[in-house]
Amino acid sequence: MIIVIFLGIIFFAFGSKNVSSFEAVNNFEGDIVLYKSGSCGCCGVYSSYFKSKGNSKTNVVDLEDLQAIKRKYGIPSTMESCHTTVMGNYFVEGHIPLEVVNKLLTEKPDIKGIAMPGMPNGSPGMPGVKRGDFVIYAINNDGSYAEWMRL
Repeated sequence: MIIVIFLGIIFFAFGSKNVSSFEAVNNFEGDIVLYKSGSCGCCGVYSSYFKSKGNSKTNVVDLEDLQAIKRKYGIPSTMESCHTTVMGNYFVEGHIPLEVVNKLLTEKPDIKGIAMPGMPNGSPGMPGVKRGDFVIYAINNDGSYAEWMRL
């Protein structure tokens, strides 16, 4: 009996660290494609982060020019970043932390996608220290956008 309790404590103390807390991302059933520039180091770091902590089945596609992808999905130019991830009917634009992507997939709002414009310091894939909140915008189906959340 003591051995069972001891093994249970060991599992909860050490084993649970390997389980992703991003259930909706990890268990996403559709295709996930991350479009990035092959020459961009921060995009490479973000794609590794997304695959290792989010969903290992993510297909990473290197492109020389991402503008066609951004136009295809209706991403406003003021909301652009350096890479675009497409998950089912949603896009995720930029260095958005997985907890935000998980919220998107869990809540399933009636929007085109989410964006964090630019390349904020301290965001996944970006060097430096986070300064202030990450502001994530919802891109509505009509192309308008509004702040969706801060992290």
